[in-house]
Amino acid sequence: MTIRTRLLLCLGALTVGALSLTACSTTSQTNTTAEDSEETSLVVYSGRDEELVAPLIELFEDSSGIDVEVRYAGTTELAAQLLEEGDRTPAQVFLSQDAGALGALTEADLFATLDPAVTERVAAEYTSTDGSWVGLTGRARVLAYDSEKYTADQIPGDVFELLEPEWEGKVAIAPSNASFQSFVTALRVTEGEERAAEWLNGMVANDAQIFAKNGEILDAVNTGAVDLGLINHYYWARSEQDPATLRAQLAFGDSGSVSALVNVTGAGILKGASDSTAAAQFVEFLVSDEAQTYFQEETFEYPLVAGLAGPEGVPDLTELGGPDIDLSRLSSLDETVTMITAAGLL
Repeated sequence: MTIRTRLLLCLGALTVGALSLTACSTTSQTNTTAEDSEETSLVVYSGRDEELVAPLIELFEDSSGIDVEVRYAGTTELAAQLLEEGDRTPAQVFLSQDAGALGALTEADLFATLDPAVTERVAAEYTSTDGSWVGLTGRARVLAYDSEKYTADQIPGDVFELLEPEWEGKVAIAPSNASFQSFVTALRVTEGEERAAEWLNGMVANDAQIFAKNGEILDAVNTGAVDLGLINHYYWARSEQDPATLRAQLAFGDSGSVSALVNVTGAGILKGASDSTAAAQFVEFLVSDEAQTYFQEETFEYPLVAGLAGPEGVPDLTELGGPDIDLSRLSSLDETVTMITAAGLL
């Protein structure tokens, strides 16, 4: 049975009556259907690419009877707009590409508290500590390396080792990319401001190669143009060619260190929609087994609901051993951008 069929069957069941999420392999919370609540529309601000999430949203629309109006833009741009709009925003749900933006909106007290039956489906380290938002997928920070030049055990497990002379001019980074900026924020939070600045300045001094996007970095490593590149795991995992056959292979960071960071995408319901059954149903859907399987199969991210396998070709999420960090603390993006700019990388 395809993921689309499974989703349609599950969502179809949810619209027939007040069925529990357990009936669709999720939680035991009872849903209120769009027909019951007379809510037939929902406004979503999505910092996730349309190409990646539109098919999933369409499946939700088809079976729930709820018309979802989506505004797509960058996560940082939409978070800034929500902060400006405040309680005047038409948005009911925010989908974020990273935890930092979710943390910023939580600090501004813009989110309603989610039902524990939703947030408890996700391991505590990958969701909010106060129920303001729920993690949806995991994105592991990795080093892509040229497997024709190196073996996996030759690749540094600590990003600070990239400052060594042997890696001069051989490492690619994407300073303008949101995932890189979130990683630097994690460096600041876990290692301190001075240490994070030391790493950035050291990368500049060691002639790090600058690219605009993670995908471009992966291509450069795969063609031998650079030896190593900092990217997110899914760029490799979703390659059109069998990833195992690529020249570029992946090395994961040392367990317990910031080099093994797993950031998350996530969703929150805006306070103005705290009583919206359509918003609640949509977020419930996003943490259902079916939607989580979609993410695993179609976007090659780690599902965060227990019992579901990760993408093929990468270690299980439980094996990664990311740092002990409250992901909401990755909200101080402005300070990170200032630090990256001061290092001459922006």
